[in-house]
Amino acid sequence: MENNYFAHESAFVDEGCTIGDGTKIWHFSHVMSKCVIGQNCNIGQNVVISPEVVLGNNVKIQNNVSIYTGVTCDDDVFLGPSCVFTNVTNPRSAVNRRGSYARTHVGKGASIGANATIVCGHDIGEFAFIGAGAVVTKNVPAYALLVGNPARQLGWMSEFGHRLQFDADGKATCPESGQVYELKNNVVTRIA
Repeated sequence: MENNYFAHESAFVDEGCTIGDGTKIWHFSHVMSKCVIGQNCNIGQNVVISPEVVLGNNVKIQNNVSIYTGVTCDDDVFLGPSCVFTNVTNPRSAVNRRGSYARTHVGKGASIGANATIVCGHDIGEFAFIGAGAVVTKNVPAYALLVGNPARQLGWMSEFGHRLQFDADGKATCPESGQVYELKNNVVTRIA
């Protein structure tokens, strides 16, 4: 069976992986067994993708990222340089916790900045934006902008990655796309 993806000669792709057409896996990266990677993904240099990770289509992973078992990402997710996911809440070298991995899901279109840490068991909502160096210790709502350690919400972001400024009626327009959003009961929805 012919591979319709590119893997640099220094990359390792273990047996039992499913990798979509047009995906590129760059220098010194390792995709471990039973991973499912969608179409047109770009996996940068020195990336580790642990067993059974699932990535949607068009996921962009920058250099030095670690994605551990229990993580799933929807389509169009961006993972910035050196960001990391954990998969055990209470790791100890002398205690084997394999099989006790907490799940983390990253929603469609979400972006996670450079050097951010996502503590396992916390989901990232679609189109959320996690700032560089943030440490996420709780679930993140869709379209939320989080920064800091521990990460705290500063506002809301559009699908094009612009901070939204809501008016008195709870409406905001993305300056790049013209998309209109509504903030109601602390939930953001794109309405046009």
